[in-house]
Amino acid sequence: MSGVEDFVLDFIVEFVGEYMRRKDIHTEWRKPLVAFANAKDSMFLDLKRIIGSSHALPTDFLEDAKTVICYFLPFKEWIVKSNIGGEYASKEWALAYVETNRLIIEINEALARELERMGFKSAVLPPTHNFDEEKLISDWSHRHVAYIAGLGTFGLNRMIITESGCCGRIGSLVTNAEIKPTEKPETEYCLYKRDGSCVKCVEKCTFNALKLDSFDRHKCYNVCLKNAEKYEDLGLADVCGKCLCGIPCSLKIP
Repeated sequence: MSGVEDFVLDFIVEFVGEYMRRKDIHTEWRKPLVAFANAKDSMFLDLKRIIGSSHALPTDFLEDAKTVICYFLPFKEWIVKSNIGGEYASKEWALAYVETNRLIIEINEALARELERMGFKSAVLPPTHNFDEEKLISDWSHRHVAYIAGLGTFGLNRMIITESGCCGRIGSLVTNAEIKPTEKPETEYCLYKRDGSCVKCVEKCTFNALKLDSFDRHKCYNVCLKNAEKYEDLGLADVCGKCLCGIPCSLKIP
């Protein structure tokens, strides 16, 4: 590892640990996972074809971008278990979504300041709500960026499965610090994609938004908006997560 790579990894891990000690924070996270992508990786150009022409490139945020730092903040098991049953997302899951989004903003801002002290520039990116509200397509997909950075592979539920599963949140920022890219996984982590042996995430989506061969993002988002209304006192909790919880890849690679 380079000095900057070590610093970034340690910084994020320590920041999350300190964050959990705050009296106003209820969410708990397991150890963060961190990965790095070459800002010139050709796969970023592919996103304009896969997601849409409006999807940004790292250089759109920072002209001399060299690296995209990407990290996954996995929830503790009790938060995941709380969201297994019921029609609505659990209060614990909704709060974890809100608090983790705030955490990502704080990590990015603090990390950017530290990198600046080291002589590097960074572009801070929001954790969510950077999407077209009609098409429901993001102009910076953290999940796809995480895939490019080698954090994991896509599951049938369209989520990234990491070494710590798929239950958590992803953050990323762009910097002109040059850090060696993380190697991408050589195998599929999703059991369905690996050998067709699991469709638990599809079974868990009782709203018929997620199917074996399709995904209705508008139907999914309508469910998320119902949860946002139910938990409006917590903040913006437009989330569901039923297809992530209580399945083989929730907390680990199955």
